Amino acid sequence: MNVPTMAEMIANGETPEILFWVGCAGSFDQRAQKITKAFATILHAAKVKFAILGKEEACTGDPARRAGNEFLFQMSAYNNIQILNAYEVKKIVTACPHCFNTLKNEYPELGGKYEVIHHTQLLQQLIDEGRIKLKEGGSFKGKKITYHDSCYLGRSNGIYEAPRKVLELLDAELVEMKRCRSNGLCCGAGGAQMFKEEEKGNRYVSVERSTEAIETGAQIVAAACPFCNTMLTDGVKNKEKENEVAVMDVAEIVAASLQDNS
Repeated sequence: MNVPTMAEMIANGETPEILFWVGCAGSFDQRAQKITKAFATILHAAKVKFAILGKEEACTGDPARRAGNEFLFQMSAYNNIQILNAYEVKKIVTACPHCFNTLKNEYPELGGKYEVIHHTQLLQQLIDEGRIKLKEGGSFKGKKITYHDSCYLGRSNGIYEAPRKVLELLDAELVEMKRCRSNGLCCGAGGAQMFKEEEKGNRYVSVERSTEAIETGAQIVAAACPFCNTMLTDGVKNKEKENEVAVMDVAEIVAASLQDNS
């Protein structure tokens, strides 16, 4: 895939419409890399002029701050802000709600003020503007899809409609879990739990949430966060339902439904 870096674009005297913040998971996690590629495919199809930071991108510092290492968070944030401001970045899109929340709500007080949007918001916007078209009767026709609200997208930032509106455009049936929207249940990865061993307890949060998803009868669990994707996939495997239930990012669902002539 031909994705220019900010440095390459600036060197050519160009400026992107948008900076795609890939994030640690989207860069290094094999499963999340597929989400990154799917989203980049959509941006290309919509003819969005975008760039990434490439090797200049570092972790936003979210896991460090959640785990209590404020010093490491401030260091990471400071370095990122220096780079973003040097490139005069105005608008950022990311497929990770953790990066989204940190860049949008925690960077401004450190001097990093940008317009930050989540990839589901951009997908809705591109569809509304007719820049991408979804094929009717695609591979999701007649299937049941349930959407899992990521904590940092839903409760923390009130974004409930954008992902659902995108999914509603498919010829599929959107079914809700009992706990959804502002009453949604965490996948179990938030607060830096993704990076540590679980504590003693009698059940796994990821399995509990995945069970709720499976109980809807959905063949596809749609997520909008790489961490949620990992946890829900693990939960579905724990229930031995991986052959019946697929966990997919909203971007992957859209990429698989793109009209060829878009």
